[in-house]
Amino acid sequence: MNTEHHYRVDVEWQGNRGSGTTGYRDYSRKGVVRASGKIELPTSADRTFHGDRDRWNPEELLLAALAECHMLSYLHVAVQHGVVVTGYTDSAEGVMEQVGQGGHFTSVTLRPVVTLADPGQAELANSLHHEASQLCFIAQSVNFSVLHEPRAQ
Repeated sequence: MNTEHHYRVDVEWQGNRGSGTTGYRDYSRKGVVRASGKIELPTSADRTFHGDRDRWNPEELLLAALAECHMLSYLHVAVQHGVVVTGYTDSAEGVMEQVGQGGHFTSVTLRPVVTLADPGQAELANSLHHEASQLCFIAQSVNFSVLHEPRAQ
């Protein structure tokens, strides 16, 4: 049985400096993402593309979505396999290749560090990342490699 889930966000550009998009450097890339009942997320382009480094850019948001989705999938899989996780961090990194004015991600590497109640389950805990990746909706939706370099402790 297939079940559809629907999501909605509102995006607003906040970068009109008075002359709109009259020139490439004449407008700010600042924006905001909103979803009902949630705090606003200030956004911009990457600094490389004249964005504001203090705001989230689309590339970081994609990377965050992959890392967060994997974490949540991993925690679910850990429960199913009787692995008690007491801590989880990840230092994710994405590689994007610019081609002309466009581009695409070529890979993302997740580096989860999982703290276990029973360190003797480290081998099992590390093996669960593959199953978690198969369950991660975001990882299953992208057309580039999502690699894992896990470490359980």
